Amino acid sequence: MTNPSRRQFIRRSGLFGGALAFHPSLLNRSLHAAEPGDNKKLLFVFQRGGNDGINTVIPRGDSEYSAANRPSLYIPEGAGLDLGNGFAQLHPALAPLMNLYHSTQLTGTAGPGNLAVIHRVGYANQSRSHFDSQDYWEKGVPRDKSIKDGLFYRQLASTKDLKAVENAFIAASISGSQIDALQGAHPFPNFKEAEDFTFLGDDAESGKFLGEAPAAGKPRGKGLRGLYSGPGGLPNARYAKLVRQTGQAMSTTLGTLKSAVDQGPYTPENGAIYPNGSFGDKLTEAAMLMKRTPVRVVGLNIGSFDTHSRQGQQNGKHADLLGDIAQGFEALYLDLQDQWEDLIIVTMTEFGRTSKENGGGGTDHAEASTMFVAGGGVNGGVYNCDSATWKDGDMFSKRGRYLARRTDFRAVFAEIFTKHFGDDPGLLDTIMPGYSEAADDIPSDFASLGIL
Repeated sequence: MTNPSRRQFIRRSGLFGGALAFHPSLLNRSLHAAEPGDNKKLLFVFQRGGNDGINTVIPRGDSEYSAANRPSLYIPEGAGLDLGNGFAQLHPALAPLMNLYHSTQLTGTAGPGNLAVIHRVGYANQSRSHFDSQDYWEKGVPRDKSIKDGLFYRQLASTKDLKAVENAFIAASISGSQIDALQGAHPFPNFKEAEDFTFLGDDAESGKFLGEAPAAGKPRGKGLRGLYSGPGGLPNARYAKLVRQTGQAMSTTLGTLKSAVDQGPYTPENGAIYPNGSFGDKLTEAAMLMKRTPVRVVGLNIGSFDTHSRQGQQNGKHADLLGDIAQGFEALYLDLQDQWEDLIIVTMTEFGRTSKENGGGGTDHAEASTMFVAGGGVNGGVYNCDSATWKDGDMFSKRGRYLARRTDFRAVFAEIFTKHFGDDPGLLDTIMPGYSEAADDIPSDFASLGIL
């Protein structure tokens, strides 16, 4: 969808599939609307299936990274991409990331140096269940099934007035179903590859459907906007106010989308080329939304990281997935140059893979994995994969099979929330319930990496 047409975009905008449900707790939110200078943005990419961090960010300095332990997966030293610290390399398929990583200080090559490569990320008492661990990451609270709201939802709900009309399109997920990290009482829009939603008729008919909000001389308004903009016409029921707020959010969202697509086909800037396929389509749509709408947080998925067999070495299915990630990051960097200083792009994955290859030419569920964080304010470099933080043999530092974590994933998000978005550190226990207690229990897991 490099150049999505208006019709394609609208048809993909399936907003109502659960994403615009409402809840009485909406009535209790009272914070603040987005301010004119409040331009900080975030795009998160969830790598579903559990990414093999050891072949993603190769611990070349660990003698256990060898053809003996990974006979069909081992990346020869000459093929890996040198990260400049004498210890770590990237998988060769990640070559486009080097355009963000390069800086004179890191590699001796001029570049922005805006990519943080973080290894050994996980959480205590790691689950190796896809469903459970994805849930823990997206909720920001490991092993607590009582938590229902998503991590990024709570951050927005804690810092913005989600009832304000101007915040109706502050976040969106680009997925076939609502991404749990943005799930909550407030109805954030969700886009999916479906044809079950469209404006029927021509532009004139679409305009009539959306209508106009009440104004001087037109106290009742017209269409969808008029229906939900004032008390007139709504039943005197317990949730009349809530229904009106939800309708306002819906009409604002639809109007925002219409305004975005009415600007014409989207063309990426600065020579940006997004990956082919659905992942590239999602990234292209995300970039368009960031340029043409007030959105602040966008989430999307890339699947198939559950590489139990035929994972591949320099080529293969894992390499193809990493290549899409790298090309996508590079394209976003080029395309969103005018927003780069205000943008964070971050990857997530539920767990890593076993350090030793299995009999099927793949890897099984394990513990720690990697994260990439990119953006204009990011302190580029390698974290947790150098001679000071990684002892020889650490590939098997957990149960003799896995790579043990050094950093809790919540510590990475704590930096993003407090240093990128400027949130009060006192909000971290609201955004990630139990954060302070977990940090007190294992302080080393929550030490700031200084990525921002």
